[in-house]
Amino acid sequence: MVGHAFMGNAHSQAWRTAPRFFDLLLRPDLAVLVGRDPDRSAHAADRLGWASAETDWRRVVERDDIGLVDICTPGDTHAEIAVAALEAGKHVLCEKPLANSVVEAEAMAEAASAAASRGVRSMVGFTYRRVPAVGLARRLVAEGRIGRIRHVRAQYLQDWLADPAVPMSWRLRKDKAGSGALGDIGAHIIDLTQYITGRHITGVSALLETFVHERPLPGQSSPTATGGALSGAGGEGTGEVTVDDAAVFVGRFDGGALATFEATRFALGRKNAIRIEINGSQGSLAFDFEDMNVLEFFDGTDPAPTAGFRRILVTEPEHPYVAAWWPPGHGLGYEHGFVHQVVDLVNAIASGEDPAPSFADGLRVQRVLDAVQRSAAAHSAWTEIPADGR
Repeated sequence: MVGHAFMGNAHSQAWRTAPRFFDLLLRPDLAVLVGRDPDRSAHAADRLGWASAETDWRRVVERDDIGLVDICTPGDTHAEIAVAALEAGKHVLCEKPLANSVVEAEAMAEAASAAASRGVRSMVGFTYRRVPAVGLARRLVAEGRIGRIRHVRAQYLQDWLADPAVPMSWRLRKDKAGSGALGDIGAHIIDLTQYITGRHITGVSALLETFVHERPLPGQSSPTATGGALSGAGGEGTGEVTVDDAAVFVGRFDGGALATFEATRFALGRKNAIRIEINGSQGSLAFDFEDMNVLEFFDGTDPAPTAGFRRILVTEPEHPYVAAWWPPGHGLGYEHGFVHQVVDLVNAIASGEDPAPSFADGLRVQRVLDAVQRSAAAHSAWTEIPADGR
């Protein structure tokens, strides 16, 4: 695993836990963790359950005993590491968004396609797909339970940057992150809505805004810091924020559905509110990650006197992934999506199948992110996303 901060913590927990609750066709061996600082990397490897630590990912990619590389680094390094790993015959799991640009994402998708012909698999980490309630929503849409889709409504709301005293981080630098709220959290709702509906976004009109343009530089952190938090203490001096703080855009899906999207890290009181509502010709679905074990379903064929949104507690063994965990009513949490991600990836590799979401799926999201940025730069001009990406 390359990187050991927030996502490194989440991924490590998943690699450790998956074989203890699920019958995996292969058993993961946590061989080596890679970080830039030798002391921090060694401490993180020991704490997170990795056998050893390394400071050069290139040496790891060349090792014969490594079969899979898990990339948990900032976006500006994804393409170089992923392409090198795939060309070296290593399976790859890469955090989202896939890259910082369409050009990088295209190169990664091309490398993944070439590697797949040699039996080397790759997957991008859109983990919220693995929430059981989201899986149920996708199933209901596929079964035609809400009919033809007319409206898609999606928000991802956080508040951890609302305080101007929160210090600079790589997530606020365009050269490292590619974009701000748009790519960091907006990418998730782009992927989720396309995943649930089975449809693709074909065009957008967008607004981007940066509310705080300068922030304190980060203070010194301990070599034993976990890196699990999204904020920290400021130090001396300030740095320029070069990404968006909020993104708002409308869009259209193939099939004709209208869509609205909002992503912000300035919504005070909202900690991790991923809100998806889909209205069809025969019913509706609604989901909020802050109540992640629940899916709301409205059946438009119910008689009017008793019609209403049905609150489904998605904790039954028949629901996606749930049978491996706890009795009904004993809810799952944030970390379980990462465990399910490991399960799907490992079993796909063992079965010789291409896992999803693929790098091609990640490229599709990247093209939407790019179209949003281009639209916002052109005063919200309608910007199309052709199916072939040209």
